Amino acid sequence: MTTLRFSVDNMSCAGCAGRAERALAAAPGVAEASVNIANHMAQVTGDASPDILRAALKTAGYPAREAKHRLSISGMTCASCTGRVERALEALPGVLSAHVNLATQTAEIRTLDGAITTETLAQTVTDAGYPAKSAKDDARTEPQSEVDPLRRDTVIAGALTLPVFLTEMGGHLYPPLHHAVMGSMGMQTFWVLQFLLITLVLVWPGRRFFRIGLPLLFKGSPDMNSLVALGSLAAWSYSTIATFLPMLLPDGTRAVYFEAAGVIVTLILAGRWMEARAKGRTGAAIRHLISLRPDTVLLSRNGTFTEAPLTDVAVGDVIKVLPGGRIAVDGAVVEGDSFVDESMITGEPVPVAKAKDDTVTGGTINGRKALVYRATAVGSNTVLARIIDMVQTAQGAKLPIQALADKVVRIFVPVVLGIAALTVVLWLAFGPQPSLGYALVAGVAVLIIACPCAMGLATPTSIMVGTGRAAELGVLFRKGDALQRLDNAKVVAFDKTGTLTEGRPTLVDQHCVPGADPTEMLRVAAALEQGSDHPIARAILSAAPADLPNVTDSETIPGYGLIASVNGQSTLVGSERHLIEQGVETGPLQDAITRFADKGHTLVCLAINKQAAAVFAVADQIKPSAKPVIDALHAAGLKVAMISGDNPAAANAIARQLGIDHVTAGVRPDGKVDAIKALRDTVGAVAFVGDGINDAPALAEADIGLAIGTGTDVAIEAADIVLSSGRVSGVVNAVDVSKQTMRNIRQNLFWAFAYNTALIPVAAGVLYPAFGIMLSPMLGAGAMALSSVFVLSNALRLRKIAPVQADAPNSTYHEAPA
Repeated sequence: MTTLRFSVDNMSCAGCAGRAERALAAAPGVAEASVNIANHMAQVTGDASPDILRAALKTAGYPAREAKHRLSISGMTCASCTGRVERALEALPGVLSAHVNLATQTAEIRTLDGAITTETLAQTVTDAGYPAKSAKDDARTEPQSEVDPLRRDTVIAGALTLPVFLTEMGGHLYPPLHHAVMGSMGMQTFWVLQFLLITLVLVWPGRRFFRIGLPLLFKGSPDMNSLVALGSLAAWSYSTIATFLPMLLPDGTRAVYFEAAGVIVTLILAGRWMEARAKGRTGAAIRHLISLRPDTVLLSRNGTFTEAPLTDVAVGDVIKVLPGGRIAVDGAVVEGDSFVDESMITGEPVPVAKAKDDTVTGGTINGRKALVYRATAVGSNTVLARIIDMVQTAQGAKLPIQALADKVVRIFVPVVLGIAALTVVLWLAFGPQPSLGYALVAGVAVLIIACPCAMGLATPTSIMVGTGRAAELGVLFRKGDALQRLDNAKVVAFDKTGTLTEGRPTLVDQHCVPGADPTEMLRVAAALEQGSDHPIARAILSAAPADLPNVTDSETIPGYGLIASVNGQSTLVGSERHLIEQGVETGPLQDAITRFADKGHTLVCLAINKQAAAVFAVADQIKPSAKPVIDALHAAGLKVAMISGDNPAAANAIARQLGIDHVTAGVRPDGKVDAIKALRDTVGAVAFVGDGINDAPALAEADIGLAIGTGTDVAIEAADIVLSSGRVSGVVNAVDVSKQTMRNIRQNLFWAFAYNTALIPVAAGVLYPAFGIMLSPMLGAGAMALSSVFVLSNALRLRKIAPVQADAPNSTYHEAPA
């Protein structure tokens, strides 16, 4: 089972996307398919070959776009080599064909456009044993940008239609203009001129509607192009008959509607032009991420750094990045120190210090000093490439909320055709004279007003903008439907260790018997613990001075502690129970033991020569941003829970400090799954936040799993959302993006449904008997175009989502910069 993403042509509305989607879903070997009208991308999961997918789309009338890639290969010596390379390439998902030329040492690969990159193809050939890179004359057969042709066609249609519109409609508003036109050329000549101009509009800029819409209509699967083609063709045909064959029309019905046909085409072209411009902005986040890759690097060759294309970089190469330069690929610093701005990957604005052996991430910006680093990942294996892949996958997903819109769109166009036909029949039967003219106007208005563009754009555009903005904030939605599932969550459950706490126990308090030196007691305890790698032992060691006394005759009592000789004195260190088992009276330490235990601290007791000497309190510190994050989640109307494997006393102590509503403690990793099920039964849908390592079962069980990763840890398979900043405050940003995006989608869907529901009856003429009002087809075309532009403009507002300051500077819990 593989997932392919690739571009699809000829789609112009949600009906097109639905038909293309159903064609793909019906293809042999396809398990799941979705088509996004906003970015013209299909996403298919299964084992179907690219040829099968391409054939299914071609039959449906929506051909898959293709791309050509050219590689330069070295090391091939015979036909066996070329065959091996061809087989390696053809085995890749998305590859249609591959041809390798031994003489020129090149490969020509044809793929589904967007399914695979040139870098991935080159890496595959390299892995097969033949070093490869993108050839200089690599060419892709991408279609010309949507925006330029639409702008050109809109201008042409407008220029040809404007004289007809001004003279025809202007003559109605200002009778002297009508009389002047009739007096200068006569009605017949005037109508012939209209015929010539509007015919040019239909066969030139308007031909796209007929080229796509009419064949689909004849196949019995009409789309919005079919509606526009029918509407404009009906107005043009009636007007043409009235102009040249008036004897075919009943008396009193001779009139022309050329201006309606021309204005319909012009306004819908203008609307599509504005749509194309707006849709281009919905993908701005992805284009920004892709632009983070520099075109060239300073590559070390024979001891000197020379400029080379990014595609030349291989794992192990040494690269130099100058001050202010962009780091090209993932790597490890081998020379120099600097600060690196990682905000474009993590969403965190504070630069991170980098020195020898530290990791750097491709796409980040170096500070004021040069760095030399060794490449550890290139091409599709880099963090940036994986982030782009995550965002693209999320943007191609289909949310449950879209199911209703899909069902409506699927039957919408046939229903509209039926309503239009019924409208014409009713006007012919009951309308005033000339009833044929009224019937034509009402029928065409219904066809035009009902185009379901806004319905199809309502959800995917919001998903694209919302997930793109989330990525800029350090929130990576691995699955698009996570947007809706997070919005439906009732409770956010946190893992404790490493999520709400630092995950590194530290010495937080100590108590000594009267007369004992606290520093000396700490030195003795640390001396006994220095042979252990237990986190609590490391906490004691890190707090102690460097000069520790000598330890002899050390003996470990498993589960309890140690017995040893320190400076000739018998010394015990371990739990309270360990001291009691060895006959030590712990009474002098009891008050401190009780006080520390009530706070949930882990206790380490020390006895010298069978006398209690000191007790040390070790605890995992709460992250500074944890309290503001939980307060922000409460403010958003969510309950907060904590699930921990720690002892109940420690867990409850932390819960009291943070204001957590529900605590489950003392559970193993598999027990967290049961805890989540119990939460779901009592509170509702559960979002679980963990570190993505030992929390994998819980992340998978939760209705929505959020993994706190880092800038270089973004492939956490069990999670639905990855917080790449590595900070718990990212949870609040994820919730905020989810809620704002879903609110935006609901607004779009409401507008799309309300628009069609309200205006179809008006277009059919329901207001005419009472108020004498009919909706002009031209106004219908304008309203239809504006509805799509409204939906897109509303979605673009999500680009302005601001990061939630859950750890604001005025908070006592302000988190220090990373």
